[in-house]
Formats: sequence, structure tokens, C-alpha cells
Amino acid sequence: MALAEAHAGLHRPGLGIALMLAAWFLFSLVDTSVKWLVIAGLPAAQLSFMRYLGHFAISVARMGQGGFRRARFRVRHPGLVIARALLLVSATAFNFYVLKYLPLTITSAIMFSAPIIVCLLSWPVLGERVGPWRWFAIMLGFGGVMVVIRPFDAGFQWAALVPLYNAFALALYSIITRRLAGIEPVETLQFYMGAIGTVILLPFAFAGWQNPGDTRDWLLFVALGLWAWGGHELLIRAHGMAPANTLMPYTYSFIIYLSITSYLVFAHVPDIWTMVGAAIIAGSGLIIWARENRQ
Repeated sequence: MALAEAHAGLHRPGLGIALMLAAWFLFSLVDTSVKWLVIAGLPAAQLSFMRYLGHFAISVARMGQGGFRRARFRVRHPGLVIARALLLVSATAFNFYVLKYLPLTITSAIMFSAPIIVCLLSWPVLGERVGPWRWFAIMLGFGGVMVVIRPFDAGFQWAALVPLYNAFALALYSIITRRLAGIEPVETLQFYMGAIGTVILLPFAFAGWQNPGDTRDWLLFVALGLWAWGGHELLIRAHGMAPANTLMPYTYSFIIYLSITSYLVFAHVPDIWTMVGAAIIAGSGLIIWARENRQ
């Protein structure tokens, strides 16, 4: 009965797509709010801490619903669980840091090269075959990253290199998550993600703690964890409504959302090269998606 109900849930693609679009909208609110707050003078480590503190608090509440039994906190692969958390926490902290220096559209475009890196690493790490079309998509995607970064341009900023680490970290995070899928409970992984992020970022956050300047900044500051948790919750529910290969193309709505909020909040219009590079990266990701979907 449970299997039939789960299978039936996957036949609601329209609702799944709507939830996916809503999730990435919440993630765009997180990045836009962080950029606003770092420009206002709040340290990136403090904002990262608040993001994971909210994650941790909600994870504890969810674990508590089923009772705090010791067995629920045990994991079979503690090294991979810790490495997975460290990769995402470091990517979040670095992303929040560079948002002070880079437009939202550039950081998001580079971040979306992560699926391309996953494809690149799937052969040496997972032993998966990479065919000629995927190799073409990988080369195309890195070409798009170079268009966005423009390392030889007179206006090149060193901060544009930091999102490259974030993309690699997210790629490794995805590969480890794939390995742990079906082995470790999702609630347990979420708990350790929030706990490790909170503990690691705590000393950095309080070393240079600054209170937000006004009521609006306080509201944004507190909302970071709520929006981040809400985005992840909607993502989980979306994947219960439709297959991943149906939902994947809609992740690129994140770039559209950030282009809009970047203009409305910061009066920033992405230049033509950023838009071209983002389109190339998205196109390469869709090629990889199409090949995986076909297989």
C-alpha cells in the first residue's frame, strides 16, 4: 500500500514543478538577503551561522517527533557524513562571503556548473561511463564558466574564483549524497548537517558578532534559517510529486529569480557576457540531463 501511494504521488508533476519553483524562490530570498546584510556590514560567518542554526533547530524538532532514541543518531559511514556536511557548510560560508563583492547573477551562474562537475567526476569517483555527448557538455559548460568569469578581462575580480570552489564542493556533496542514499536516513543526515554547521561556525560568528542595524535587517537576519529550511522542505516534497528528471530543468529558475531581485534591490543589470555565459552553462547542464533522461 505504501509503495502504491508513493508511486501515485509521482504522478502529480504539475504540483511538483510548482513546489520546485517555490523552493528556488526561497533560496533566492536567502542569497538576496545575505547580500543586503553583508553590504550593511554584518560578517558572512555570522550570517552562515544563523542559516545553519535555523537548520539545526528544525532538525532537532523533527527528530524529537519520533523520540530521541540513540539508534536514530547512528550512521554507518560517519566519515562520509562528516565530509558531506563540511563540503556544504564551507560552500555556504564562501558563497555568503563573496556576495559582498560579486553580483548575484555571477555567483549563481558559476554555482550551476556543479552538475557539470558531477558528470566530470562520475567516471573516476563512481565508475560511471561518460560518453561523447557528456564530454561535449562538460567542455561547453566550462567554456560558459570562463565567459562569466572572464579571467583575462581588465575587470576581472579575484572573488570570481571562489564560486569555482563552491561548485566543486557542491559537486562532491552531490556525489557523497548519492552514495549515502538509501543507506543513511534523511532525517539523520539533516540533523548532522545542521549540527556540524552550527558548531563549526559558532566561534567565527561570535568572534565578530554585530547586531543588525534596524528592524528590517533583524527580520531578514532571523528569516535566513526559516527560508533555507523552507526551501529544502519544498524540494523534498517536490521530489515526492514528480521524478527528478522532470524537475531538474526548473532548478535554473534560480538564475532568473536572482536576476530579478538583483535589479529590484540593488539596481544591478547583468551584462551581456554574464547572460551568455549563464545560458551556455544552463545549456550544457540540460544536455547532460537529456542524456541521463534518455538512458
